[in-house]
Amino acid sequence: MSEFLNQKTAADYYPAGHPVRVYLEENALTRTLIGEIVKVDFDTQMDQFEELFLKLSGIEKKYARKENQLFPYLEKYGWTSPSQNMWAFHDQIRAEIKAAKGALEQKNIPQLKQNLSILFRSLDHIMQVEEGRLFPRAMEMLSAQDWKEMREGDKEIGWMLENEPPMYPPQEENEYEHPSLAKPNKKLSFNIEDKTHYDEGYLTPEQVNFIFKFLPVDITYVDENDKVVFYNRGEDRVFPRSAGIIGREVKFCHPPKSVDTVLRILEEFKKGTRDVAEFWITFKEQFIHIRYFAVRDEDKKYRGVIEMSQDVTDIRKLEGQQKLLNWE
Repeated sequence: MSEFLNQKTAADYYPAGHPVRVYLEENALTRTLIGEIVKVDFDTQMDQFEELFLKLSGIEKKYARKENQLFPYLEKYGWTSPSQNMWAFHDQIRAEIKAAKGALEQKNIPQLKQNLSILFRSLDHIMQVEEGRLFPRAMEMLSAQDWKEMREGDKEIGWMLENEPPMYPPQEENEYEHPSLAKPNKKLSFNIEDKTHYDEGYLTPEQVNFIFKFLPVDITYVDENDKVVFYNRGEDRVFPRSAGIIGREVKFCHPPKSVDTVLRILEEFKKGTRDVAEFWITFKEQFIHIRYFAVRDEDKKYRGVIEMSQDVTDIRKLEGQQKLLNWE
């Protein structure tokens, strides 16, 4: 085993919280879990096995971070192979974990042992590739700023580790800045001069309008003063809307028999006692799912409500799985 794989060496060379150090710590945990699982007596220690296997299944978070965090940075420098090849290997391991879970649910111990053997070989192979090529080359290619940005985004996905790793670099007191307020310092592959910076990403007003126009969901936004300030104008709205609704008090936008319910929702949202209300009805032979969401700012102050309505008639009919494109 190379020095790069040695956990003590990793701790010496990478600061606490550095994404590569965290990846290596997760690999060390993976090897520990595999070592404990192979010692389990399936006849008398099934509970212990299930606990260990559940922890091992947490490796999905590591793969999700690689796919959504590490790979995009490598693509920025022209290295696209991990996105194209290693991602496929992740999916293979996910399928192997699923197969082992299936054998466990069926209490098919011989099949479970066989599936675990396949899984462990795959995990060992991918960790060798990570430690022998992926991580060393990533360290050569990415800048300190890249790693800092990556650590900021990792938290949204999470870690395989039981405890959250320290911040990298260490955060000074009162240094935190919400991502929506931060100035972009990441070099992007598109121009942002004509775009607005949202919590995640940049859009022109035209693109924002496209999103709302093509969403297969009716959306109405009512502000903190109970005035309708927005609705999306899609091709197939569930409930009719017109421009005359803009600026109108929401209590006048509903039939009299439902006004009391709407007012109660607003009251509970404003008090902070509720955040969601939902209903489902049959309307013109369609099954409609209606949801209300309280909107609150960073300080938890009430800023309005979003009403979403969706025709889920066809969605309710779905069964099984469809993983292949079926346009025929």
